[in-house]
Amino acid sequence: MKQIVVLSGKGGTGKTVMTGALAALVDNKVMVDCDVDAADLHLLLTPKVVERHEFKSGKKARIDERACVRCGRCLEVCRFGAVTKKLFIDMSSCEGCGLCARVCPAAAITMEENLCGEWFVSETRFGTMVHARLGIGEENSGKLVAQIRQKAKEIAKEAFRDWVIIDGPPGIGCPVMASLSGVDAVLLVTEPSCSGLHDAGRVIDLGKHFKVPVQLVVNKWDINPAVTEQIEKYCTENGVAVAGRLPFDRAVVNAVIQGRTIMEGESLGLKAEIIKIWAHLKGAIS
Repeated sequence: MKQIVVLSGKGGTGKTVMTGALAALVDNKVMVDCDVDAADLHLLLTPKVVERHEFKSGKKARIDERACVRCGRCLEVCRFGAVTKKLFIDMSSCEGCGLCARVCPAAAITMEENLCGEWFVSETRFGTMVHARLGIGEENSGKLVAQIRQKAKEIAKEAFRDWVIIDGPPGIGCPVMASLSGVDAVLLVTEPSCSGLHDAGRVIDLGKHFKVPVQLVVNKWDINPAVTEQIEKYCTENGVAVAGRLPFDRAVVNAVIQGRTIMEGESLGLKAEIIKIWAHLKGAIS
């Protein structure tokens, strides 16, 4: 079993569109959407949920009004402003430090496990998909990413799948590291812009740190051929293989509007390029 993560240094480069294309193209695989803060792979794959699980992480303070003696000690010590003047806990502000519970003379405050979101195992027209939804303003997205990746690996091993295709988050933060660690290859999707080049370079450096080989695809390369050349030159100088180029094509927009992948779209040229990119990536891993 091999694991491939599709990453982008910034949002809007076409990362999820590429992941959806691989979902349609690659046989005998499990898909994972690790962009838990803003998941959207489900818009292309229309999954049907077969398992639903709560994701709990960290703790939040809760005040038992019956036991509270209204001394206000918790209000005095809370540096995050989570305790209101009426001695209620504002859950969106509570950082779970537990100091209020420690100083409460009536033991009226308890620290309870925090419900941060949900994760799912679903079936799609292209096979099994594991995905998640982090609650609004919640943290620990890296821990949630690690949890759904582990579930996907278990499913792949039990079902004798050959591939785990991961749609990673944008950027280089904690959830990206959780998506990247331990995979066999990174497929980095960027766009021909100055910010695309800069942020792709950060992902390349991250891949080197984790000793994971990176292959790059320039999406919509023909809207700025000069910058495309700069990106490919940067890759050559840094030992990064260029897996291919994808031209700008309105067929992608049409496919997304219809909730379909590129491989189900109308552009034969794009399909052919995706097949070449997959062959290049698969050959490099082998």
